[in-house]
Amino acid sequence: MEKTETRKLAEEYMLLGGTRQVMIDDNKTFVRQYENEPQEAERFWQEKIEVLDKARRDDVEFFLPSVNSDEEN
Repeated sequence: MEKTETRKLAEEYMLLGGTRQVMIDDNKTFVRQYENEPQEAERFWQEKIEVLDKARRDDVEFFLPSVNSDEEN
């Protein structure tokens, strides 16, 4: 199965040390950031993800680690 562009963006962000997590409630996503992250991850988020339209940004956020999950992704 081929990975989607949004999944690739989320994975690259996490590989850069990104710390944002997603909370999904009633099919809405909310991103939380509980700690500082490396400058490279912050820059990647601002330049590659924050600029996406809402639907595509929501897709990226879906692939972030979940706040509600006990599992490590």
